[in-house]
Amino acid sequence: MILALGVVVLNSLVPVQDLGAPWPDYRGPTLDGHGAPGTRPPLEWSEESNVRWKVSVPGRGWSSPVVSAGRIWLTTADPEGHQLSLLCHDLRDGRVLFQRVLFEVAEPAHRNALNSYASPSPTVAHERVFVSFGSEGLVCLDQKTAKEQWRRTDLRCDHMEGPGSSPFLLGDRLMLHMDGGDVQFMLALDPATGDTLWRAERDREVLQGLPPDLRKAYATPIPVRVGEQIQLVSTAAGVTYGLDPQSGRELWRVRHGGFSMSSRALVFEGAVLVNTGFMRPELWSLQLTRSAVDGGTTQVQVNWKATRGMPTMASPVLVGDQLFTVSDGGVASCLDARTGRVLWKERLSGPFSASLLYAAGRVYYFDREGTCTVIAPGRTFRKLAENSLDDGCMASGALVGEALIVRTRSHLYRLQMPAPADEGENQRER
Repeated sequence: MILALGVVVLNSLVPVQDLGAPWPDYRGPTLDGHGAPGTRPPLEWSEESNVRWKVSVPGRGWSSPVVSAGRIWLTTADPEGHQLSLLCHDLRDGRVLFQRVLFEVAEPAHRNALNSYASPSPTVAHERVFVSFGSEGLVCLDQKTAKEQWRRTDLRCDHMEGPGSSPFLLGDRLMLHMDGGDVQFMLALDPATGDTLWRAERDREVLQGLPPDLRKAYATPIPVRVGEQIQLVSTAAGVTYGLDPQSGRELWRVRHGGFSMSSRALVFEGAVLVNTGFMRPELWSLQLTRSAVDGGTTQVQVNWKATRGMPTMASPVLVGDQLFTVSDGGVASCLDARTGRVLWKERLSGPFSASLLYAAGRVYYFDREGTCTVIAPGRTFRKLAENSLDDGCMASGALVGEALIVRTRSHLYRLQMPAPADEGENQRER
């Protein structure tokens, strides 16, 4: 079901606020997996080549590394979930700058075997680092000193399989999804104090009669410009909502079924590309237009639906009018972003959880077994390289200058072609 009102105007993705951070969000500075202009990560690597440094990461955590001011931030937890920690590494040499237990948990909740207790990714902005461990708590720290500024431990839901949604900062609002099997809502907090600015409950009638497992979701919102208005696209179980980020007021909704989605939405030529989640993941193109009359209401129209081989975990990447996706099981697809027509499909190594990256005219696919397939974007499949590391990737990578920051299950890497002065000391492990 679609609730629609209004007419006119295209939309565009709104970049994150801290332009000084090269990779402040798990999907980068423009929230879509693209490296900044001039980013040139390596094409090829292995454990023996193009490794600037490699450091061991303790515990188990699938959060993606974020990078700002020469520092890499990520979270981890012991496998049983009793200690939830924040790590900070020096971008230059990988050494640990901070390692701090933020939460001690006496009785950790259940988690899925594929998940971790440290899956939400940090975000950095305005010299602050925001770290979520789902229901266990949300913490804000000073980016330079790692001194705690505030924390919230009262925002709870039953994640059922472990936490997943990452915090996201938009201007003077820190946004957070809390979509559990018991309660489902979205929050906007004051990033300076942690105070709640608004709370938007999901529509309980939509989920009425469904078992708790079908009510949860793990997505992270994106901001979209529709005409002169910034809107939040917020995907939950069964429904994608458009919200006013200043008030939390619902502007529109689309019902599509599905649950447990974690793939993040994208924007293309006035349309939002939304994943619907388990059990049969689909990808929908939702056209948003806004009227100059009737109070500037928003109209939503479904352009197309892709119903086969779509992801629930790995967020896609757009290159021009081509949409690149990979299913959890390892089927890569290229779709025409205007029509949804499948241009090609190819089975890769797999399975996959990490979101796709794009830089230097290449698309990077990291799988859970340690293989990264690199392709040239185009209307036919063309593989450029296939690289392997000793352990697999659940986390998405970060693109910083000529470096590719990769977190595997056990290590953090800076992958980079050696400069002439580095020849002979290409690989270091700490």
